[in-house]
Amino acid sequence: MPRSRITGNFIDKTFSIVANILLRIIPTTSGEKEAFTYYRDGMSAQSEGNYAEALQNYYEAMRLEIDPYDRSYILYNIGLIHTSNGDHTKALEYYFRALERNPFLPQAFNNMAVICHYRGEQAIRQGDSEIAEAWFDQAAEYWKQAIALTPGNYIEAQNWLKITRRFE
Repeated sequence: MPRSRITGNFIDKTFSIVANILLRIIPTTSGEKEAFTYYRDGMSAQSEGNYAEALQNYYEAMRLEIDPYDRSYILYNIGLIHTSNGDHTKALEYYFRALERNPFLPQAFNNMAVICHYRGEQAIRQGDSEIAEAWFDQAAEYWKQAIALTPGNYIEAQNWLKITRRFE
């Protein structure tokens, strides 16, 4: 049984009902509808922490989805799962792929910055300040891009950029 038919909380049920109605009234191909169903099931599994199931659904959605904009969100969510699992290299790869298709994803830039900042902190703990600065500089560039897209967001990042004199 598709995940979308499984009972869940009120918000999940409401989302599923609205999504099903929209799928019926908006002119889309059967492939697009199927891709969206896999994407929606992936989001549901991801929200429950079922990452393996979510990845299966996202990969199937990627196989079916042809729209670059929609694919960007699938790739972004795959990146989120790899971030949650601590596989930062793979997460960065998926965030890059998402941004190739949709350069207006500030959350992808932010997540990439967070990973780079984390790696900078790891380099400091290992006593390599030169490598740390390179990671921090990269984090700054990603945060600047996220902030440029959504100036009112990422206040902590803006403060960090100011404190470290990386904000222009």
